Amino acid sequence: MNIPQKLKLIKKVSNLSQEKLAKQLGVSFVAFNAWINGRSLPRKKAQDRINNLFLRYTGQEKIPKDILTAKKQAVLSFKNKFKNILNLILNNSDIYDQLILSLTYHTNRVEGSTLTESETKAILFDNIALADKSIIEQLEVKNHQAALHYLLDRLKNSDKKISESFILRLHSILMNGIRKDAGSYRTHAVRIVGANVPTANYLKVPSLIKKLIKEINREDKDVISRIAHIHSKFEKIHPFGDGNGRVGRLIIQAMLLENNLPPAIIKQEKKHFYKLYLGKSQRVGDFSQLEDFLCDAIMEGLKIIERKII
Repeated sequence: MNIPQKLKLIKKVSNLSQEKLAKQLGVSFVAFNAWINGRSLPRKKAQDRINNLFLRYTGQEKIPKDILTAKKQAVLSFKNKFKNILNLILNNSDIYDQLILSLTYHTNRVEGSTLTESETKAILFDNIALADKSIIEQLEVKNHQAALHYLLDRLKNSDKKISESFILRLHSILMNGIRKDAGSYRTHAVRIVGANVPTANYLKVPSLIKKLIKEINREDKDVISRIAHIHSKFEKIHPFGDGNGRVGRLIIQAMLLENNLPPAIIKQEKKHFYKLYLGKSQRVGDFSQLEDFLCDAIMEGLKIIERKII
C-alpha cells in the first residue's frame, strides 16, 4: 500500500478532515493535500510518521509489554494517592458536577448523540428543554445523570459489590421512558453494528451474566486487565436490546471507584480507537491496546479529580 492509499484509509477510518490529519502529522494542509493526492512524496521522517499513524488507526500498533506494565503501575499508584476517591467526589460539588457532565456527554456522543457539551450541560444542570433537539437525546442525558447518581449513592451505602440487580437497575434507569424493555434482558438475537463480533444467544444471557458477576468481584492485582476483560466480555454478551455500551461503561466506573481509582473518561473524539481496540479484544483476544486505552481514559478522569480542567 502506497502513501496516498494509506492516507486515504486513515482519513476514512478516522473521519477526520485533512486539516486535522495534517496537524497530527505536523505539516501544512498544502503538503498533506499534495501527499494524499499523489502530487508529491513525503520525506523519510514524514513517511515514518504516516506509517505509525496508519498502524495506530488500523489497530496494528504494537505496545511493548514493559511500557504497558509501567503505565498500569503508574495508574494503580493512584489507589494510594487518595484516601477515598468516592468521598472526594461526593463531598466536592465542583468535581461531582464536572464528572457528571463529562461522563454523560462523552458516553452519549460515543453512541451517536448530536448534543454538544454546552447543550448537555444546560439539560443537566439548568433543566432546559431544547426545541431543536430530539426528546430522546435529551431524555438520554437526564437518564444517564440519574444512573450516575444511583451508582455513586449505591457505592457509598452498600458493600460496593456489583450484582446482577445492580446491572439491571442501571439499564432500567438509562432506558426509562425510552424502551419498554428497560431493566430486562433481551429476548431476541442482536448484532453489534459495525463490528464482526457474534453476540451471545439470548437464552444464555442470564447465566452468562451471573458467571461474569463472579469475575467482576474477584480479587486481582492487575485491576486494569480485569476491567478490560470484563468490559470486553460484557459487550460481547450484549445482554440488552439497547444501551449495552452505556451500561458497560458505567460498570467500568463502578469497578474503578470500588478500587479507589478515578473514573475513566472515554472521550467521544477517541471513539474510533475505543471501538477498534474493543473489537480486537473480542475477535483475537488481544487486550493490550484496550488496557492501554483504559489507562489513558483514567488519566482523563484524574484531571477532573485534581481539578485540572475545572
